[in-house]
This record gives sequence, structure tokens and C-alpha cells, in this order.
Amino acid sequence: MYHRVHRTAAARAGPGHPDSHPDSRNGRNVADLDLLTRSLARNVKRWRTERGFTLDMLAARAGVSRGMLIQIEQARTNPSIGTIVKIGDALGVSVPTLLDYERGPQVRVVPADQTVRLWETGRGSYSRLLAGTEAPGPLEMWEWRLMPGESSDSDPHPAGTVELVHVTAGELTLTVDGTEHRVPAGASASFEANTPHTYGNAGDEPVRMFMTVSVPPVQ
Repeated sequence: MYHRVHRTAAARAGPGHPDSHPDSRNGRNVADLDLLTRSLARNVKRWRTERGFTLDMLAARAGVSRGMLIQIEQARTNPSIGTIVKIGDALGVSVPTLLDYERGPQVRVVPADQTVRLWETGRGSYSRLLAGTEAPGPLEMWEWRLMPGESSDSDPHPAGTVELVHVTAGELTLTVDGTEHRVPAGASASFEANTPHTYGNAGDEPVRMFMTVSVPPVQ
């Protein structure tokens, strides 16, 4: 779905690279990390079983090693958000579903202190997962801040994936399949996200934006 960290595949800002562990990215305490690790382990195994995928099948669909999947399902690792996103895409479920530690009610309110910051840089850029559901495919809402000169790249998502962004401050440089688009404050953009894309800030002030990602259900 994980960018989707935004489904972020990589960041160009060193300290916030999504291959670092969650505690170094967002400062969540050990208890929170243990809870997320155990929840991810349980949910990946559950959805893999429901889809009828073997470890080898899921590894091939997600582009993740079998060894990594084994470590995840045994709660022995804190994978990068890029890895979580790839697994979610392969299973056809949202990142919140993979990280959820309880089955929520029909209406689920997510308190501000329970939103998950999944990508962060030392200069203050971040992405925060606000909410998500299955509708019928994964549907996620994110909050982003990009500091001047920083950007975040994303690998292509599954065909049919659509992203919507609304910029509330600064000017976003949205690059989709090699073409740059300027999205100023107050403007919105939508695009098919099955090609490489980058969110960047080439301006002098922070960019703030909200993003929604819709991924088609797994076939």
C-alpha cells in the first residue's frame, strides 16, 4: 500500500529512510512497537491463510524474501514501511488492517494519539497514517509534511490504484512517471499510481497535505 509510506519506497533524507526501525523514525515507546510487531505478525499470517497463499506465493507476489516473511510472522522483526506496503498490496488489505491489534466496531474513531507516524526525517518531514478501511479494497487517509528540499519516492502500486492529494500549505512538486506537476496550497490532484511517483518540496516553506489512497481488491 506502507510510500503508501505513503506507500513510501524511499526517502532522500538519510535519517528518515523507511528501512530504519520504527522507534528511530517516530519515537514510539517499546510497548507500542511490541504491540505493532505482534499485531503485524498475527494479521499477515491470518490474511495469508485467508487468501490461500503459501509463504513462497506471498513472497513472490510482494517481492519480499521468504525469510523476511517468516521473521514477520514470528514477530522477530520491525520491517520498513515499504515492506509492509508491499505485503499489504499483495494481500489486498490496507496498512491499518495489517497493523490493527483489535477488530474494530462498524464505526471506528481513531484518537489523535493513536495515529501512526510511519516515516520521518531528522529535518521534520513525516507521513502519518490517519485512518484506513477495506472498501472493498484498501482505502487509506494520510497526513504529510515535507520540509524544503526533501522528497519521498514511491514504487508503482497495483494497477487500478488511485491517489488523491490536497495541499493545505506550501507548494507540492508531484512527479508522476517522470513528469513534474506543481500543486499549490488550496489545490488538489488525483492520479493513477501504477507508475513511479514522487512527492517533493522544491520551495522555501514546509508543504502540508492530506492524501487518500485507494487500492483495488486482490484478484
